[in-house]
Amino acid sequence: MSAPPMQLFRQLVPHLFTLANLFAGFYGLVMVARGEFLAGFGFIVLAALFDMLDGILSRWIGVASEFGVELDSLADLVSFGVAPAYLLYAVHFHQLGEPGILLSAIPALAGALRLARFNVQLTSLADKSSYTGLPIPAAALTLGSYAVFYHPLPLASPWESLAPIGLTVLLAGMMLSRVQYPNVPRYTRRYIRQHPVETIVFSLGVLVVVVTMGKALFPLLLVYVVGAIPRHLLRRRAERARRRIEELDTEGLL
Repeated sequence: MSAPPMQLFRQLVPHLFTLANLFAGFYGLVMVARGEFLAGFGFIVLAALFDMLDGILSRWIGVASEFGVELDSLADLVSFGVAPAYLLYAVHFHQLGEPGILLSAIPALAGALRLARFNVQLTSLADKSSYTGLPIPAAALTLGSYAVFYHPLPLASPWESLAPIGLTVLLAGMMLSRVQYPNVPRYTRRYIRQHPVETIVFSLGVLVVVVTMGKALFPLLLVYVVGAIPRHLLRRRAERARRRIEELDTEGLL
């Protein structure tokens, strides 16, 4: 027996947002190919909004599924892997010839590996408070905001290529790392009550980005990317100390 129309509609709605994410990423590619870099980045931002909404909707109406996870990863690879990589190539790395193609591909390749690792390690469809490795949308928005707001002109010398190259390598490495990155806050009464600081900080960050017409996005995201590293190191140090105490306690030395 086929499912009722309303149930089919409920199952379809999150997938429509995922496909909107994919379409926005594709449209961003078209804009970049036309030389409209700011518009292209705008569609990458729009894709990120659709990506956030599809996950929220699927869990809110209780239709999260493995199919949705796979479709989401395919859309993310285009919108946050290929699109920002091509933007980086069009703005900067096309001047470096064949090596520039390889450099531009690094974020897309790292993003593909990041998404594949996430899918094979997925044990639950429930919402997550953190992710292992930099989420690919954050990497895409960091690269894109740097390219269009902070270094939109062609490279005047080989030395000027060091900054975008360094940023590319950093983001690729963090996507493949084991560093824990917090998820975007959920605006529910329960979440706000349990995580008031995170909610306030994120809300202020969004407000600053809007007020500055997007120019604050890159520095804020860079803090998010780099700031997770010392937290990860401190957490690992605390875990090693805890394990050492447990070992000593087991051996009767405490």
